[in-house]
Amino acid sequence: MVDETYRFRVGQETMRQPGARRRAEAVRLAAPAPTRGTDAEPILLDRTFGGDEITALRHEARDRLARAGVDNDRLDGFVLAVNEVLTNVVLHAGGHGRIVVWLTAGSAWCTVTDSGPGIPERFHHPPEAPEVFGVGGRGIWLAYQLCDEVTMATGPIGTTIGLRIALPSGGRRRT
Repeated sequence: MVDETYRFRVGQETMRQPGARRRAEAVRLAAPAPTRGTDAEPILLDRTFGGDEITALRHEARDRLARAGVDNDRLDGFVLAVNEVLTNVVLHAGGHGRIVVWLTAGSAWCTVTDSGPGIPERFHHPPEAPEVFGVGGRGIWLAYQLCDEVTMATGPIGTTIGLRIALPSGGRRRT
């Protein structure tokens, strides 16, 4: 079997990852589903993705959240944050990942998991506002601006970014 090597960028560094495809499949398929309590609604979206699917996935996430009743002003901002995290997976973490979107009482959640090499330590904290004319660095910053909670679990076998927005009372309906 030929072992493919992927090249990808982490910050300003270009990295190579031998065997990335095999590890990516194992991690993506093994990523845990969200832990949900008894007041949780079903998972709205659970899919693996690659670079060619970001636009369709963004629209699908928005449509499913809207159908579930997330119809307040924060929906578009949340979907933008999701899109930025999906894009980061494609650009910086090997190009493939898994997205899970669900609702619990009072919140909309999304996790995006990849099989990249992990996020370097210098990026483990909420970022400062990016330079006005700087290139890149806005995706995670936007997520922090648009979401009530951003979490990160990262290591040498991959990263999971979690996004959450609180829903106003009455901001969702049962379908």
